[in-house]
Amino acid sequence: MSNSAKKALKILLPILLGVFLLWYLYYSTTSDQRSMIWNYIKDANPYWVSLSVLIGVSSHVSRAIRWNYLLEPLGYTPSILNNSMMIFTTYLSNLGIPRSGEFLRPTELATYENVPFEIGFGTIVTERIVDVIMLLLIIFISVLFQADLILGFLNEAGFGIYAGLGILIAGVVGLVISIQVIKKSSHPFAEKIKTFLNNMLAGITSIFKMKRKGAFLFHTLYIWFAYIAMFYVIKYTVPEMTEVDLGPMLLAFVGGAIAMTTTNGGFLAYPIFVGTALQVYGINFEAAQGFGWIMWIAQTLMVVVFGAISFLLLPLLNRNR
Repeated sequence: MSNSAKKALKILLPILLGVFLLWYLYYSTTSDQRSMIWNYIKDANPYWVSLSVLIGVSSHVSRAIRWNYLLEPLGYTPSILNNSMMIFTTYLSNLGIPRSGEFLRPTELATYENVPFEIGFGTIVTERIVDVIMLLLIIFISVLFQADLILGFLNEAGFGIYAGLGILIAGVVGLVISIQVIKKSSHPFAEKIKTFLNNMLAGITSIFKMKRKGAFLFHTLYIWFAYIAMFYVIKYTVPEMTEVDLGPMLLAFVGGAIAMTTTNGGFLAYPIFVGTALQVYGINFEAAQGFGWIMWIAQTLMVVVFGAISFLLLPLLNRNR
């Protein structure tokens, strides 16, 4: 397959997946169900939606501040305003073409702050590694929160606690064996995994070498706290969701994060993944899907509005550079 065909597939497949999921949702629901979901969306309290958007904006500003902690040891200190606008244009770009923002951001940094492309790109790789680690940590915490649910599911399926422990041990052993096989393998896929893990390790160690480790950690924690908080407050727009605990919300958050990685900005898949995760806890279909759609619309509008404004202002405010 040619490189151009691969690039086209990378762009089209996430979009097609989102369209397919929307088609599936439409044809698997009745007109009454769709009407109820729409009612949840149009009746959403604008206060909670606005609060969610503001929290989301604060997370991106925090990311802009944190970015400088990676650039300062390399001799560069871009303005926080420029950093923020670059981050918003990155997310806007990713809505259209997956991962294109990761190349747009260092290009903008080189254009407006005279930071070499490879240096800017390297800091973004480090950021992404930290984000992957944080997401894995949240997944682990969400599993711990749902330990009773998982054990109950195993019991209903005919497995006792010892069988569950056996599955866990088998999984750990399988992981260890897989690591050893990958280490010794020269297969291209194994080499990609080794490169990814080596880059992850390099990214982690580079954090310990920076001068402002505490501030970097604070902003990392705040960014992910804000992601969860902007997700959490949207529950107050759906009456059936107001009493939902943090555990189910974390699981739904993870579902949304998975959707974001498989489609362009969670295009159409996000609300379906989130709604499906909430249904596991007995939340009715219409309320769960309504919540998912409200959350996705809110964050997509945030990216489109602030991304478009940033796209226009970035060259205007830096026209003398």
